[in-house]
Amino acid sequence: MAAALHLLETEGENSITMRRVAEDVGIRAPSLYKHLSGRDVLVAALQAEGLRAMGAAFERALRSRTRRTRLVAVARAYRELALARPALYRLTTGQPLLRDLLPAGLEDQVGAVLVDALAGDVDRARATWAFAHGMADLELSGRFPPGADLDAAWRVGVDSLSVVSRG
Repeated sequence: MAAALHLLETEGENSITMRRVAEDVGIRAPSLYKHLSGRDVLVAALQAEGLRAMGAAFERALRSRTRRTRLVAVARAYRELALARPALYRLTTGQPLLRDLLPAGLEDQVGAVLVDALAGDVDRARATWAFAHGMADLELSGRFPPGADLDAAWRVGVDSLSVVSRG
């Protein structure tokens, strides 16, 4: 897993092949197949790592926060994770999750933090995640004009989504 994660973060998703991972750990690809049945298992394990990193970032963000500031803290953690680990972020959020290969309950566990930050409103949590994902993806892709105040855009978006949940 460490070799696959290193390849992902240094060379991108296309570098994640059974052959490349095997080479990095000093074995031949057929030997790697004795441990992993194929690339999907490897990608799912990386997606699980991304979800765990996201969940850990959310949990750290929520320590000592009031309900009023929870959503701001989670949004900040989401953005920071995306910017700090863009390849893992994109592998985890930019394509379908290999749900059948993920640890049971992991996706729900991470999502529950956002639902809780929005007072149990699942629909608002989905809308908030869509906003955060869109902002992070656009920022990573360099799609905003130079000098755009992205901190302000994040703040306005999060404030807009949190107003109703406080009511």
